[in-house]
Amino acid sequence: MSEPVRLSKHLIEQLGCSRREAELYIEGGWVTVDGVVIEQPQFKVDGQRVELLPGARAETLEPVTLLLNQPAGLDIEAARACMNMATLSEAHREGVRPLHGHFSRLTCIAPLERGASGLQVFTQDWRVSRKIDADLRRLEQEYIIEVSGQATPQALERLARGVMRNDRELPKAKASWQNETHLRLALKNPQPGQISELCASLRLQIVGMRRIRVGGVSMGKLPLAQWRYLGASERF
Repeated sequence: MSEPVRLSKHLIEQLGCSRREAELYIEGGWVTVDGVVIEQPQFKVDGQRVELLPGARAETLEPVTLLLNQPAGLDIEAARACMNMATLSEAHREGVRPLHGHFSRLTCIAPLERGASGLQVFTQDWRVSRKIDADLRRLEQEYIIEVSGQATPQALERLARGVMRNDRELPKAKASWQNETHLRLALKNPQPGQISELCASLRLQIVGMRRIRVGGVSMGKLPLAQWRYLGASERF
């Protein structure tokens, strides 16, 4: 009676490939066991049908960037943990091959304001990280802020010229009313607490805030607690 063997070892014997090639085929989602894609090289097989999918390539996975519509109240680790195969947005599944390897070695860049919901960015791509780090002070971020209180159009216009609070100059911001209770606010590289200070300067109290854009990348119609891949044509 044969002993179960690792999938990678089985593939080496079946294809005559190297161990590294076998691991790349498996981690790339190109190998099925009885018709089911298996991405773990150490998976044990014992007589099942092992096949390569058409177009299989023994190549290192291309790094990805994931966009999450993060619920309020989550820290970065909890937000990262809520991204998995099941929480990929149904509307954004076409044309993508989600793999377990896409959820490892993710770095959060331009983190959300504490307590905010909305667009949170995670990446494996050093090029994306480097660009964000280099350009963060110039990248505009856009928030939709639910507030209580009232502010005149003239008061909102003052934010674009810059305002002082507690003897400190706050960042310039573009503000407009989305509706009676929601303010649209765009500013560059907000530091912790600055959005609250800007609203306080208008005598507005924050009920909740949601980020919808970082630079040239918008969250789009992404359901809460779901994620999507950064599109090939999208640029921060």
